[in-house]
Amino acid sequence: MHDRSDSRNSSDARSGRVSAAPLAAIVVANVALAFGPLLVRMSDVGPVAAAFWRVAMAVPVLFMVALAMRSNPIRDLRGIWGLVALGGLAFAGDLASWHTGITRTTLANATLFGNSATFIYPIYGFLIARMWPTRWQTVALLLATGGAALLMGRSAELSARNLAGDLFCLFAGMLYAIYFICMARARQRVATAPALALFSLSALLPLLLLSLVLGERIVPGNWAPLLILTLSSQLLGQGCMSYALGHLPPIVIGLALLLQPIVAGITGWIVYDERLTTADWIGALLVAVALVLVRRGPPPAALARERDVIRSNREGD
Repeated sequence: MHDRSDSRNSSDARSGRVSAAPLAAIVVANVALAFGPLLVRMSDVGPVAAAFWRVAMAVPVLFMVALAMRSNPIRDLRGIWGLVALGGLAFAGDLASWHTGITRTTLANATLFGNSATFIYPIYGFLIARMWPTRWQTVALLLATGGAALLMGRSAELSARNLAGDLFCLFAGMLYAIYFICMARARQRVATAPALALFSLSALLPLLLLSLVLGERIVPGNWAPLLILTLSSQLLGQGCMSYALGHLPPIVIGLALLLQPIVAGITGWIVYDERLTTADWIGALLVAVALVLVRRGPPPAALARERDVIRSNREGD
């Protein structure tokens, strides 16, 4: 059941007005998520194992929240087993690929390329709706392509390892778009908390098996980085982001996303002396501008209908 503040916030998102609580949430979400790459590097387990633990420690909390909302995730799973399995596999691949890329490229590049789902998801919308992108969205895609080319070219100059890290993070963004599509469809049947719990649970086994196949260290000697990673990225970051998405206009969400590469870049510079060249700044700026422009204008009709269904199913954000 939605209260008056919830309805008012949704109306604000449609009209372009910005309320204080969602604005604070989107800022907190992006800052919290920006520290994820640093915490992955600080952990003393393999990158895929770190992904396993961040999800494993979040799953009990998500199930408790779902049960507190009088939802039964296992019962709600009926009829969407395949969707949850595919989404969980994509989510596992996203985290595994992104964490691997984080250990090979700069924190700024890892964050920028990790957000590539921002561009891929609208393309999916164009395809299912059989519509051309708007003028601004076309410009955004062209800018993103140019910016990515500059960043990858700079990484290639540094080393093959850096370029591989960029590609891992870009692939992670593609997989995250698949996960997001599956989640959006599942949300037509299941509320937010049980959906997150189910998809996270289905990602655990693939992450554990992959980390074992890769011969990574699984059990950490220092739990602190992984615990903070779970609390900041998996719970606080994703939770605040989910809340803010339904209450803010697209242009504000796009601008707020710029906080992630800025915070990650500053962190990489301070902690690892990862200095950005002029080409890096230009490439990052092009991608950053694209992140804003890709959200301008109305979404494709089919995507808009899907988003309306998701919002109507939300339970008391």
